[in-house]
Amino acid sequence: MIKSWRDLEVWKKAHQLVLEVYTVTKKYPSEEKYRLVDQICRAAASIPTNISEGKGRSSLKEYMQFLFIAKGSCEETQYLLLLSKDLGYINQETHDELIKGYTEIGMMLNGLINSLKNKPRT
Repeated sequence: MIKSWRDLEVWKKAHQLVLEVYTVTKKYPSEEKYRLVDQICRAAASIPTNISEGKGRSSLKEYMQFLFIAKGSCEETQYLLLLSKDLGYINQETHDELIKGYTEIGMMLNGLINSLKNKPRT
């Protein structure tokens, strides 16, 4: 039973990937600290942040809006990972592993949104 955002598998996976992004970006060049590193960490953290904030809202409509924002942040994170790879800051294997995780999060968010759309209104 889902009592809290902490119980949501999509939140757990998104949180784990944020931790991985923070670990990976520690190896980026120092001149990227306030550019790419800051942006990719904010985008990655935005996903579980919006899931948890949305879950705490009082209406289903608000919750779904925050889930759509999380989806957007998921896409942003994937682009920033591509940019990181193309700039040579991460290798292909790291890129592919992270993209696989973010693709799964996107599908999980879609599933959650669709289940909420079909939820009977009480």
